[in-house]
Amino acid sequence: MLHHRLDSPAPEPLAELLEFRSAFYRCATRWPDALFELTDANIAGHAVTGLPPPHLSLEPIFRRGHGSSYAALSKGRLDADQLRDCLVEFRPLAWPLVFAVDTSSWPRCDAETAPERGYYHHPSRHSNGKPIVAGWNYSWIAQLNWERNSWTAPVDTLRIPPRDDTGQATARQVSALVGRLQPEAGAPTPLFVFDAGYDPISLTVDCAATSAQLLVRIRADRVFYAAPPDRCPGAAGRPRRHGAQFRCANPATWPVPDASLVTTDPQYGRIEVTSWTGLHPRLSHRRRWSKPGNTPIVSGTVIRVDVEHLPRKTARAQKMLWLWWAGPAGTLPDLDICWRAYLHRFDIEHTLRFAKTTLGWVTPRVRTPEQADRWTGLVVAGYNQLRLARGLVADQRLPWEPPRSPARLTPTRVRRGFCQLLLVLGTPARAPKPSKAGPGRPKGSRRGPAPRYPAIKKVA
Repeated sequence: MLHHRLDSPAPEPLAELLEFRSAFYRCATRWPDALFELTDANIAGHAVTGLPPPHLSLEPIFRRGHGSSYAALSKGRLDADQLRDCLVEFRPLAWPLVFAVDTSSWPRCDAETAPERGYYHHPSRHSNGKPIVAGWNYSWIAQLNWERNSWTAPVDTLRIPPRDDTGQATARQVSALVGRLQPEAGAPTPLFVFDAGYDPISLTVDCAATSAQLLVRIRADRVFYAAPPDRCPGAAGRPRRHGAQFRCANPATWPVPDASLVTTDPQYGRIEVTSWTGLHPRLSHRRRWSKPGNTPIVSGTVIRVDVEHLPRKTARAQKMLWLWWAGPAGTLPDLDICWRAYLHRFDIEHTLRFAKTTLGWVTPRVRTPEQADRWTGLVVAGYNQLRLARGLVADQRLPWEPPRSPARLTPTRVRRGFCQLLLVLGTPARAPKPSKAGPGRPKGSRRGPAPRYPAIKKVA
């Protein structure tokens, strides 16, 4: 039961935020009060961003001692499946069914006692001159919108162990999310957008049984093949598997496109989108199909997007990009949605940056990956609370910032006013019980050094 209630009926946005907070509180099965107040303290809008849990215990919202912060992460329990159901239930229904998928690493280079660490790419950390760090790898899925802002709606996070294949784990994550969405009859098929770091052919094979559309960026030098022509009756020899060659870098090999679209955009000027359906790559020497045998024919649609100009002039930026689209049988890509979806895919990078720098996602020095999973769940739930609070808080801008309407506030500005909103929202967490310090460790007992776990390095 909430500690504070309103005299008048709550408006729809406020009622939705109250329902989300109650549902999130029920996701914590052990130490729920400390976990919930730790989330509120993290998004309350303190002056210093990215504080570790012991420092968050100094906030007035956290009514427990500093030991309860790390104890909640080590001893608490957060039902991951129930939290995923909660995030999907309270996703923005007005947004399109377009989701961005991206991975981000939690650096733990010097944590020799932390198990299940692997080597991953990190753009801002360098080891021996290379952007490689040892830590944990997380896959994020966030729903996108067509507005020009940095807001997304994270609906799922998954830690991928170093020995698992990232593409197959991501495919299982996408399939599980599609099962949770349960779109209504006649609703569009969900579209998942990936960057160039994913293998589009493997994703297409792994998600073949999933009712989802895949949109993956591919390199500009890829080579594809059309379906072979019909075989003449009575012809001898093995049937052909590949038809005419399609080279992305050679316009002379491009046939007449199956679909095209020409539109304009204030940021990119004239945009021309063309697509070719029924193309497939040669898989004879790929990692997954390197063994001799009858490799499958994985067909899809190749999309070319050419823009007139870019918002920011950079020397290395390209005005043309190539995309691979795959979906359920009998469906064709919507070119207008595809080019918009990929350009808005970069919004998830703003979300990851905000989670790391402002919400302190990778700040806690936890030891086990299970503790990291709980803290990740708290950060994702806190970000969604900020999204639901957009329009409910006043703009507390700095003197050099331009004013904004409540509906167009950034995540940072919403976080500044969330502390005042908590006075109205209240908290479902129970008040702490008075207690005294425990007896501590018995005299003469020795725990010994913690076991060491080397980081796991994948081999080809």
